[in-house]
Amino acid sequence: MPQSLSNVIIHTVFSTKSRVPFLENPNLRLETHRFLGGVAKTLKCQPLIVGGVTDHVHLLTTLARTVSIADFVKELKRVSSNWLQDEKAIDSFHWQSGYGVFSVSESQVAKARAYIEMQEEHHRRQTFQDELRELLHRHGIEFDERYVWD
Repeated sequence: MPQSLSNVIIHTVFSTKSRVPFLENPNLRLETHRFLGGVAKTLKCQPLIVGGVTDHVHLLTTLARTVSIADFVKELKRVSSNWLQDEKAIDSFHWQSGYGVFSVSESQVAKARAYIEMQEEHHRRQTFQDELRELLHRHGIEFDERYVWD
């Protein structure tokens, strides 16, 4: 085939280091979500929705055929950390070192989008740690609690 085509959709989740609620201010949170969407676009990964709460973010994006998952997340974190530290003067801001990425089939995009839209309501009932454990279990990912949190 002379042409390379793909439609890979991923749900990416990562938190602030130690789950510090740096994104408590709703305006900063929204601005950060928009900024993360812009970073995704520069990497040719189409943002479908970016959301989250005070201590973590969720991104539903396509994954460009020319970028690896690791490079995608590394750039999201690097560029947004620099922006939050330099432009928003949050010197102590850092993302956690790890992340979760889950594949999403085209038929489940609307459901994943709705899940991300409802993050604030969702986290009135469930912690980030419980949410991530549930996502890992749902996607059949084995993990060791000692290495998931930082």
